[in-house]
This record gives sequence, C-alpha cells and structure tokens, in this order.
Amino acid sequence: MGRALKIGILDGDDIGLEVVPEAVKAMRAAAQKAGLPIEWFPMPIGRKALDALGHTLPPGTLEKLDTLDGWVLGPIGHQAYPKDNPNAINPHPILRKHYDLFANIRPAKSFPGLPALYKDVDLVIVRENNEGFPPDRNVYAGSGEFRPTPDMTISVRVITRQGSAKVARAAFELARTRPRRKVTAVHKNTVFKLGCGMFAEECRRIGQEFPDVALDEVMVDTFAMRLVMKPQQFDVIVTTNTFGDILSDAAAGLVGGLGLAPALSAGPKRAMAQATHGSAPDIAGKNIANPYAMIVSGQMLLAWLGHKHGEPRAVRAADRMEAAVESIIRSGKTLTPDLGGKASTKEMGDAIAAAISDGA
Repeated sequence: MGRALKIGILDGDDIGLEVVPEAVKAMRAAAQKAGLPIEWFPMPIGRKALDALGHTLPPGTLEKLDTLDGWVLGPIGHQAYPKDNPNAINPHPILRKHYDLFANIRPAKSFPGLPALYKDVDLVIVRENNEGFPPDRNVYAGSGEFRPTPDMTISVRVITRQGSAKVARAAFELARTRPRRKVTAVHKNTVFKLGCGMFAEECRRIGQEFPDVALDEVMVDTFAMRLVMKPQQFDVIVTTNTFGDILSDAAAGLVGGLGLAPALSAGPKRAMAQATHGSAPDIAGKNIANPYAMIVSGQMLLAWLGHKHGEPRAVRAADRMEAAVESIIRSGKTLTPDLGGKASTKEMGDAIAAAISDGA
C-alpha cells in the first residue's frame, strides 16, 4: 500500500469491553510479526458514549470512520438503551447503510475436541446486509415497517438487482478462494416469484462469470432441513437478509454456538469486523466471555484488507492469526468455560497472542 493501514477500535457494550481488546491484542501481535504497519484509532460508541458524550453514535464518528480502512466493532446492547432518548440509537444499521456494507460474511466451522453437533463442518454464509425485511435500513427515508391502523402492520421487503448482484459476486469471489469452489443460492422463488425470483436471476447471471465455481439453488425451507441433517455438504451459501440472519445462527448452533460465530461486514471500500453474537449483559464484567468470535472477526478484517489493497503482509498476518487460534483450540488448553476450559477471556486472548508471536 505504501502506507500504514488505518483501523478503528469501537468497543461496543457489555462483553464488547472485554472481547474487543483481545481481538486488537491478537491483531497487533500478528501485524508486528508480519511487519505490517497499522495506525489504531479508538473511538467512543454505545452506552459509554451516551453517558460521556450524550450520543450512542457521537457527532463526527462517521466523518472519522470515512478516513479509515476498516474497524473492529464490539457487540451493541441497544435493547437496554433509553427508549425516550432520541440520541440513544442503534449504530448497527447506520454503519452498515452509510458505508454500503452489503455483504455480511459469517463462517461456521467445527473443531476437533470442541463440543459440537457435527464434525468436519466448514461453511460460510454470505448474507445480503442492507435490503430485505429489516425496516431500519431497507428504505432511503422513513421506515420499511409501518402501522396504518391499530390492527394492521405492514412490513416491506426490498430486493434490488443491484443489491442481489453485489452480494452474489462477493459469494462467488469468496468461493473461488476455497478448495471446493461451490456456491449455494438460498431463496424461495416458488412463492416469492418476484422478490426471490430476482435474487435467483442475479445469482445465475453472476455465476456465469465464474465458470470455475459450481452453483446450485435450494429453497430456504429445504435448505434448513439439509443444513441440520448434513451441514458438511455446503461450502459458500448466499442468501437474502432475513434468511441469512436466521440460518447463520442455526449454523453456529451446529458447531458450538455463537461464541464460535465470527463475522465481517464488507462494502466497496471498507469493512467492519463484528462478531455475530450479542453483548451478553448477563456475563459482562465476569471475564469469562469467549473471545474467539471477535478475534476471528479481526482476522477476517485483516485478510479482507490485505486482498483489497494488495497488501501481502496483511494476508500473512491474518494467516498467522488463523493458525494460532486453531493451535490453541487443538491444544485444549486456555479455553473459556463455554468451550470446556477454565480460562478467563484475557487468558485465552493472551494465549492466542503468544501463539501468534511465537509461531514460525
């Protein structure tokens, strides 16, 4: 790149204050080992920002993020924000929409030695992130959900060719980097003939540009059944927003839970590392939260930045993080209680960072 990467640090709420520092610690260790210069920019967000600055997304934050290459965002506990304060907003959809983070990439992978319903699972769900049913991001102004009478609620689902094509292309590009080179498009065009029909059309069209990647299509209900019966048959799955949100949590449950569910929201210019799990206020402050999902989300961010900017040191740093995480899991030592261990959040993070630094 000829310059240092610029990455923001937004801790979020509750366990975010514990797991984000571990992710940044691991990313720093990998960058140092790879000789990758990174400038870090801690920024306030969430409840702490509301208490200190009067806004959960303080003025100037978006402008600052505009100057960065990507950022690490901890889980947001927006359900606990004051309902009568207009400044206590959920930052998630604003960040995703403002930066067109259209692809939500959610891997699900099982590991030998960890409790899971299935072995040998290694799949990735690529979920469209800014259209579909979510009413806080699927329209330009106003809301995609409204109540014209006290007894009627209307929810609008938005599907566009542009949005479908972008997420399909992201899925095919990802599949091309994986050994199996297979994409499964999940939809329900037998019922939603126009909406899912358009999504399916764009998946087929984009697929023609990737003759080295196989494409199949599965109805969402059939896919749900096949996923829970034999998840090993799938590689890269691309689907619409709400379908992807539900199915990715199901996939996480098959391999050990949301503590093992990293994610990356990627757009044309920037990406945001954000684990799939929530802020878990019930265990916040106990130093027992599993940092895996946040650390691997950071690893995914470095890999994305490396490929995006042609920066091989970032790719090497990401590879080093991946190898270190897997080595700690294989050892069975220094794991948090949800993984069958007795380590604290910080102890597991320290072990991963040490494995990164000590690795060949």
